[in-house]
Amino acid sequence: MIRTVAFDVGETLVRDDRSWASWADWLSVPRHTVSALVGAVVARGKDNAEALRLIRPGIDVGAEYRAREEAGRGEDLNESDVYADVRPALGTLRARGVRVVIAGNQTVRAGELLHALRLPADLIATSGEWGVVKPSRAFFERLVTEAGGPAEDILYVGDHPQNDVFPARAAGLRTAHLRRGPWGYLWAEDPEVITAADYRINSLMDLVSIATS
Repeated sequence: MIRTVAFDVGETLVRDDRSWASWADWLSVPRHTVSALVGAVVARGKDNAEALRLIRPGIDVGAEYRAREEAGRGEDLNESDVYADVRPALGTLRARGVRVVIAGNQTVRAGELLHALRLPADLIATSGEWGVVKPSRAFFERLVTEAGGPAEDILYVGDHPQNDVFPARAAGLRTAHLRRGPWGYLWAEDPEVITAADYRINSLMDLVSIATS
């Protein structure tokens, strides 16, 4: 039985296009350049921050985050970033007795912004708050602890095979691969993803029947 549905954040609940555009502006390169490089590193199976390292070799991404915040050009999330199916899906799951958790690879500041959106969730947490980062097993072990386990009663939903589907499955959780965003679309028909994912979905609303049947 699925008692908890846990969600990745970027390109699962919120769009990343404004975020990448802000990085392009900060690094003084065309926005299309950043978009194209993100696509390239995605196709190569690398971390998306590699796109920033290609633009500025040796960049300290953490230091740049801090510099942006100090300059008043830091992280930002608003309602326009939230995918249209998020509030209906999460709200319906909670109304039907399913615990909803949001847990992704984000900074502490991103966690504050997510809380400010008042999404219908029982728990919102980020890797920055927990001090553990996907795809490490420690991240999913912390998730199981926070959700009140056992792991097999938790369904983890995400778009990224390497960060979401594969490590969540290895940690004993059920998994759903979302066909959304660059990673979701690129690997939707990958045989390894098809094998690893318990469910493959095109909309978060698909989870209502999965988790409450």
